[in-house]
Amino acid sequence: MEGLVEKNPFVVIRNPIVEEDLKRIHEAIDARRSFDGAILVVTGCAGFLGFYLTQYFVRYAQELGVRKVIGLDNYLLEKPAWLQELANDFASVLELHSFDISRDSLNGIGEARNARYVIHAASIASPTFYRQYPLETIDANIWGLRRLLDFYQGNGALKGFLFFSSSEIYGDPAPGFIPTNEEYRGNVSCVGARACYDESKRFGETLCAVFAKTYGMPVTIARPFNNYGPGMRKGDNRLPADLAAAIVAGRDIILLSDGSPTRTYCYVADAVIGYIQCLLYGHFDYFNIGTDQPEISVRALADLYCAAGKEILGYSGEVRLAQSSDPDYLTDNPNRRCPDIRKARAQLGFVPEVGVEEGVRRHLEFLRHAQRS
Repeated sequence: MEGLVEKNPFVVIRNPIVEEDLKRIHEAIDARRSFDGAILVVTGCAGFLGFYLTQYFVRYAQELGVRKVIGLDNYLLEKPAWLQELANDFASVLELHSFDISRDSLNGIGEARNARYVIHAASIASPTFYRQYPLETIDANIWGLRRLLDFYQGNGALKGFLFFSSSEIYGDPAPGFIPTNEEYRGNVSCVGARACYDESKRFGETLCAVFAKTYGMPVTIARPFNNYGPGMRKGDNRLPADLAAAIVAGRDIILLSDGSPTRTYCYVADAVIGYIQCLLYGHFDYFNIGTDQPEISVRALADLYCAAGKEILGYSGEVRLAQSSDPDYLTDNPNRRCPDIRKARAQLGFVPEVGVEEGVRRHLEFLRHAQRS
């Protein structure tokens, strides 16, 4: 699908919800001088988290003093229209490259060598798609990461390197380890249906630790916990995107489980503040980035989307339970997921503020505005 520009109404940039979120992100970042004159490299710039990260650094470049943002993506799943629109509107700031981080050479990108900050977000994160592209997932999380670390090793200009790991490295924690802190070692299958993602993220963290300790590189690891909101692709196939897609299409919400697994859900703008705080941390460490409350069931989240959809979009469907035809659909799916975020609070000042009810409403309000545009 490389080169295909998908006009996805789920991800448009001129939207009041996005404007408000970006403004709040900007107000929360108190180290703006760190970006004065900076070049940033963002891999996976076309993805869900790239939607806010790329926009923030590009659209606030003048206020931050950012000189250039170099966006890299292989567009395996799509080349979104919002990204090209952003590049057209901010041509002097945003430089896009169709780029496979696991194979292509950064030497061909002139100013990449001078990057002050690197964000490695290039990875498939939806179970549907990383099971469809397991080797590509492994390549991005291991070989792509290794190529980046090799390229920037010994580079005195580098002040921050952010690796996106995952809460999936913890596997399915025993009840005594929930909420889960960063020192929990995990309970992960190395040969299961999710192993290509889980284990490549775990090994990616090992690479980060080795390069940080051996070469003194300013690598920081973020472990996202169930982020959701504007920027999710219509066909992402993770739960919040599926719920939103059903509501926009006017279909019943079909849960392919009994709805009992529990999660905490962190609104994307809150999470992005945490990721930028990780980027600016400038030392080796690893942080859970998510929200620690409330821990609610999959069914409860579906009910929240259903209720908000009725109010905001006139939705008339209902939530129904079913079984997937894919026998591995729920294999190794964790029963509970809830982070202990005390470390990020204490060392980064990370404080998520958007409750799940408000976040769900903002997600659907974003889609309501997108439909009208």
